[in-house]
Amino acid sequence: MKKHMLQLVFTVILLLAMVPVSAQNYATHAVKEGETLKSISQQYRVTPYSILQANKEIKSASDVKENTILIIPLNGQTVEKKTETKKEEQEEEVKPIRFVRHRVRRKETLFGLTQKYNITEDQLKRYNTKLYSETLDRRMILQIPVFPEVDPDEEKELDFEIYTVQPKETRWSIAHKYGISVDSLLVLNPELDKNTNYLAAGEELKLPRPKGDSLKEQKTEIFTSYTVPPKMTLYSLGRTYGIPTDSIVRLNPEIVKEGGLKEGMVVRLPKKKDDKGEVNTENFIFYEVKPKQNIFRITQNLKITRDELFRLNPALENGLKAGMVLKLPKEKAEELEVKNALVLDKINLVDSINVENRPKLVFMLPFRLDKVNVNDAEKAEELIKNRRDLALSLGFYTGAMVALDSIKKLGVSVDVKTYDTQLDQTKVKEILFRENLIGVDAIIGPLAAGPLDEVAVKAAGKNIPVIAPISSDSKLSHSNVFFSVPRDVVLREKMISYMEKIHKDENIIIIADSTHQVAHDSILSKFPSAQIAKVIDNRSLHLDEFLVQLSEDRENWVFLETDQPNMVASVTSILNSANATVVGEEEAKEIKVRMFTTSYNGAFEDDAVSKTHLSNLKFTYPSLYKESGNDAFTKAYTQKYNGVLPDRYAVRGFDITMDVLLKLAYKKNLFETSKYIGLTEYAGNGFDYFNDWASGYFNRACYIMEYEDLRIKEVDIKDDSKSNL
Repeated sequence: MKKHMLQLVFTVILLLAMVPVSAQNYATHAVKEGETLKSISQQYRVTPYSILQANKEIKSASDVKENTILIIPLNGQTVEKKTETKKEEQEEEVKPIRFVRHRVRRKETLFGLTQKYNITEDQLKRYNTKLYSETLDRRMILQIPVFPEVDPDEEKELDFEIYTVQPKETRWSIAHKYGISVDSLLVLNPELDKNTNYLAAGEELKLPRPKGDSLKEQKTEIFTSYTVPPKMTLYSLGRTYGIPTDSIVRLNPEIVKEGGLKEGMVVRLPKKKDDKGEVNTENFIFYEVKPKQNIFRITQNLKITRDELFRLNPALENGLKAGMVLKLPKEKAEELEVKNALVLDKINLVDSINVENRPKLVFMLPFRLDKVNVNDAEKAEELIKNRRDLALSLGFYTGAMVALDSIKKLGVSVDVKTYDTQLDQTKVKEILFRENLIGVDAIIGPLAAGPLDEVAVKAAGKNIPVIAPISSDSKLSHSNVFFSVPRDVVLREKMISYMEKIHKDENIIIIADSTHQVAHDSILSKFPSAQIAKVIDNRSLHLDEFLVQLSEDRENWVFLETDQPNMVASVTSILNSANATVVGEEEAKEIKVRMFTTSYNGAFEDDAVSKTHLSNLKFTYPSLYKESGNDAFTKAYTQKYNGVLPDRYAVRGFDITMDVLLKLAYKKNLFETSKYIGLTEYAGNGFDYFNDWASGYFNRACYIMEYEDLRIKEVDIKDDSKSNL
């Protein structure tokens, strides 16, 4: 493997052409009244940290006061001076809904482009800042803003009202309430973020209403025909439909003429009204109708009867239309795949790719080519062996290249650029300063928190998603970052939820050191009768007291929550010894012990921990990955790298890259696909991103793993409820 890693180093060197480093560009800024460190950093599209680094006298955000002169490291970003004219303020109110790419041809002019795309010269320059300093040149790539269009005739026909968003309402629930599509909602409210579904309670929206009327005043009585069955009376019919008998007679005067309700008589009755309360995520889930769908197919896919679907959605009486939002009972969420209260269609990404999409992908990983001496193979091997960041990057990239081969075989062409970040934030700034990210569809990396934050801020200005390969969170909020590693709380809740389902009357004991108090409290909240084992100096058990806590009559479930390898080795040895037949005064009794953890970490993989003991205890834990077997990826990897088996990093590199490429091949916008694509799984990792508005996209996919017969296998969890975290 080391030999092939060295080969990869040489390959990366060839890929990463040496480019002269441009000098850092700075500007000065006089702080005005009301400005903060955060608002200034957003204005210049840099991080607050980079401003603090350039102004050593400023220790914290509170030191940024009016009239303070700050040095701003621009990182190559052209800062546009804002003229406070009324015309420009009006233009700023309307934001583009998307962009199209344009390659400049011979003899094209700025005026010609503005006429072709129906935009102003200011709008063209605002989204192509190089045009402020450069002339239009042949082969130059521009991004052309596309603004929302409102049909002037529609403006005349419709009146509008301002609607205040209520708690637990979503874009889909409001679209259903007003009988419009979500796309129409976005056109009417262009200020809404296109990359998230978030709505804040109290937010005001512009929505259509029939002229001279309001939504609350609209009352449409819908009737249905009913054929009277044998032995049906007016009283029982009134009870069934929840209406008085005199109302039935008033609607059907022929009942009096015929001398009462008769078998076979066809009467008119009001349709049953839905009385399940407010239309929000607490009471309903929603489904957006796709083009070419019909009622039969929808009822089959959504597992609902035609009558119930029409009762909940009376607008269907006027016909099914693409974009229509349907509401469904909340209980249906248990049978369907639901994300953010929206029912997801099951999409096979491999069968749904569009070969016309050509993703543009950027890798930013610390290959440490500044440290690797390729002329000294022995030292290079030693460096790869001892540096985790280097081993991770090279392993990850080898798997990513297999993903690129795989997507190419599916007919998708990918434009790839790779940069060595050298695990250095300054190097990342240098790369961002000299490289043009326009047209990039996704960035994978960097690994470290500081460089990741730097890239995320820069990419956010160009609406580019960033995939964090090994991070689960950030101290800063990044609405464009996909954190591919599930957070600890997701793993913990997954494990506890599984154990709640299989728990009967087992004797539960918690062994937790002081650094795992959260895990201790979480377990105890779900299993309040659990016993607490005494831990001495965070390193060992009070053995005599612990042995008394073990039950001879019930199976013992022991939670071990620590990151100390010695403690894991000691506890597993003690539990393994206890997990044997004990001879009592009258008869032999068997003590059964199983071991679990909600906080799996490297301590459980330490060489000091006996794998035999873990297997004997059927050790079970939550994991962000599952063991990959002899699958298509493993075969492709070993073939590409001369029989070398992929390590965990290579599997992760393949899975993350393949997931990103397939989603971009389906729809060339990761933010959009994240709304409609649920759980995806590959060789060893799964991805189920939850959008936490401004904080980013967080992966909820994880597995329950178990030792059995000295092997690790995935636990088959049927009907396991998904975490709401």
